[in-house]
Amino acid sequence: MPLDAKGLGVSMHTSLCRQEVGSVLKVFEGSDSIVIACTQESALFGELAAQSEKPLIAPLRFVNIREVAGWTQEAKSSGPKIAALLALADMPEAEPVSVVNYESQGRLLIVGPGNQALPWAEKLSDSLDVSVLCTEPSTLPIARNFPIYTGNVTKLEGYLGHFTVDWDLQNPIDPEMCTRCGACVEVCPSGAIDDSFQINLEQCKSHRECVTACASIGAINFDRAERKRNAEFDLIMDLRANPQMRMSQTPQGYFAPGRDPFDQALVVNQLLGLVGEFEKPKYFAYNEKVCAHGRNGKVGCNACIDVCSTGAIHSVFKNGQGTVEVNPNLCMGCGACSSVCPSGAMRYNYPSVSHQGKEIKMLASVFGVESAKLKQSVAPTLLLHNLKAGTQLIDALGRAAHLNSKRVEGLPSFVLPYGIEHIASTGLDLWLGALAYGFGEVILLLTGDEDPAYREALATQSALGNAILAAYGFDARISLIQLDSADDIAVASSAMGKLRQRGALSAICTPASFGLGNQKRETIEAVLEHLQKQAKATLPVEGVALPKSSFLGGLAINKDACTLCMSCVGSCPEGALLDNLDEPKLSFIEKQCVQCGICVQTCPEQALTLSPRLLTVEQRKQKVELNETKPFHCISCGKVFGTSKMVDLMLAKLGTHGAFAGAALDRLKMCGDCRVVDMVNKEL
Repeated sequence: MPLDAKGLGVSMHTSLCRQEVGSVLKVFEGSDSIVIACTQESALFGELAAQSEKPLIAPLRFVNIREVAGWTQEAKSSGPKIAALLALADMPEAEPVSVVNYESQGRLLIVGPGNQALPWAEKLSDSLDVSVLCTEPSTLPIARNFPIYTGNVTKLEGYLGHFTVDWDLQNPIDPEMCTRCGACVEVCPSGAIDDSFQINLEQCKSHRECVTACASIGAINFDRAERKRNAEFDLIMDLRANPQMRMSQTPQGYFAPGRDPFDQALVVNQLLGLVGEFEKPKYFAYNEKVCAHGRNGKVGCNACIDVCSTGAIHSVFKNGQGTVEVNPNLCMGCGACSSVCPSGAMRYNYPSVSHQGKEIKMLASVFGVESAKLKQSVAPTLLLHNLKAGTQLIDALGRAAHLNSKRVEGLPSFVLPYGIEHIASTGLDLWLGALAYGFGEVILLLTGDEDPAYREALATQSALGNAILAAYGFDARISLIQLDSADDIAVASSAMGKLRQRGALSAICTPASFGLGNQKRETIEAVLEHLQKQAKATLPVEGVALPKSSFLGGLAINKDACTLCMSCVGSCPEGALLDNLDEPKLSFIEKQCVQCGICVQTCPEQALTLSPRLLTVEQRKQKVELNETKPFHCISCGKVFGTSKMVDLMLAKLGTHGAFAGAALDRLKMCGDCRVVDMVNKEL
């Protein structure tokens, strides 16, 4: 690698993991935190660190500069990129998050055809507490070493250590009670019973000799009324061609390898390791106070429920107030819920946006400083990717480019890779924040293992981000590279080649100084204010229309239809709609609106419609009047009890009703108290 030791300000080693390993051992004895700029021998260095007599002052950190920078076609000009990656590796780790616990005692249910499920049960019964649910009959073992059930699964839900399974026992023979004595097989005149100890109902002639033969055991019952069965398990191995759980990310402890013996064997190895106590991070944080899911029995925003591929999020309504609940044991940490959440009520926490913001801000800053030293005015590109699949792809791409630089393109020198737990966990607050920090563009690398809902959500959010940029006069700076699989080196190489040929884009603004916060709306407001100050186009007074997916926007009101009943005010979960205690007046603060649409659904006159748009920061902060009218005074006591428009509407709708005929019509113009008094006086 043509590394510039002087420019990077570090000493270089040519064979640190072999002949120069003594240098590492000497550093281990020091008092500095250590970053090793190579990931290939991380296992070796980790073992040496564990054997060191003096404990390290901080955990050993690794960063790969070889495949992502040192072996690329532009390795000689990758100094700023390498410096930025080294600085990133030396940053403090994210604050730890709370954990979710699992406990598994090894109670395994194997579901599927008996000829596949039973052999695996035999092999695993010595290590796990195995049960089998045969969905297709097969020869049953004579020895009853483990429970065997038959029937069709009607319900299967749960997670590692807590699965519940319901099934229907459809055959007259209950294999759990059957002792495999064979008496029923011998006496059946129709030959409808074989070694599967299940009755072939098409062959059965209803002689019932089998019932008599099994009388002492009671395993055969043609008139069984209760056929439903239920049990709990810690692990599920589903061998059916059409497994019960088909989501892209199944719950931990559930495996559906299909009918391939090799895939089944791989799953068996995993099952053997899932006995005991386990934990995983709690990936999300939820603030129901700002959730726009529902009010007054109306459902507004459903974005997190719709995008969740694991079924971890569900709706909850209590006393008309709608919130969502997340089962942390089912959550697999994709973070898509936080990306699509308009209010920031659902927040990804592993790590937080504030931590990621510090890291990408540092990346942009170091890259800019080092580029300036080389008298280059190049803005870096931020390449977001999954930590596992994305890192493997980038490493493979770098190695392929090194071996065949004429046909394979590695990462350009201006592209900074940034690994995250899951690509779907990022959203507009991070993307626009990166552009505000000085990145020229943000690219999301999708490696093919994402749920289709995640891909759609990311495409929708990126389109919204580019629409916001366009409103300020900037060209599109957020894009996706979508691969079919993490092995798709050719497509990845082609994408990198196009980037290199095009060259780096300039930054759209001077770098911002603020930090990204964990409150999504506040972060986006800060970014919008920064972009607006340096916009190439002035927003018109009426604003710029945004896609329907926008969480930024206002309300259009039909003043003729609106009666100022204030139902919308009571339904707004974000406090964007306001009433006035002194006079009938409806006000609106656009900054607070998340375009959830609850007010639109609540309005009895259908007078409201959402208006996704982008106004100036100043306009969005202002309280504006949507509608006002004159108050209506009771014709008897003079007290205000409604609006003129509301009373007029009431008169028009109820004026022809018999109860308000003649002089009684005036009661509609009275407050509730005076109306009762008038009715009593007239009766007297």
